[in-house]
Amino acid sequence: MGENQKEQGAVSRRELFQVLGTAPALAAATAGSGLAQSQEAHQKTYQRKLFDEHQWRTVRVLSDLIIPADDRSGSATQAGVPEFIDDWLNFRKQEDGNDDLSAQVLGGLAWLDRESLRLFEKSFADAADAQQKQILDRIAWLGRAAAEDQRWVAFFNKFRDLTLNGFFSSKIGVGDLPYLGNTAVAEWKGCEPDVWARIEERMKNGYKGLGGEVKPF
Repeated sequence: MGENQKEQGAVSRRELFQVLGTAPALAAATAGSGLAQSQEAHQKTYQRKLFDEHQWRTVRVLSDLIIPADDRSGSATQAGVPEFIDDWLNFRKQEDGNDDLSAQVLGGLAWLDRESLRLFEKSFADAADAQQKQILDRIAWLGRAAAEDQRWVAFFNKFRDLTLNGFFSSKIGVGDLPYLGNTAVAEWKGCEPDVWARIEERMKNGYKGLGGEVKPF
């Protein structure tokens, strides 16, 4: 690959990260299939920047627990989510000038292992599905978490956001929506009534953004 091609790939990933840093996952996914294709090409030649081998395995297991494969689309790992997360953490480190985000993620991964070893005498990635779910159920929702688990709720929310962003900006994720951009529409009939009803309901309750805050409309 020539230097010019490398630079073009880097710019594409940077553009993708800038989009995802300022918009919810689903909105970012509609930014264009070109970004999704860029991410897919990047996945094929990817070299890890942050995670070691054990952490990489845990990231793959955890992201697939959040978005498993189904009869509609592939899993998070098949969509290149682990590569996306590793790349994004490295990008944020360079942009922010600190390791705060990567420290939060690495600390959360280490906690998953510690809890799994304490409870089941095996690492999180090696635990049974039910055992993994038992741990994740403790940190999946802020209102249900014990006081000592609050810190790890923040980690899991951040990891879940990154997983969704990576998935819905991939070719697999855009296809799962399905993304209908660049398609001619003979007649625009507006938003489907049932979809608009769901939007209005969520607007009443506020939208939980990528930062975890509730934003009332």
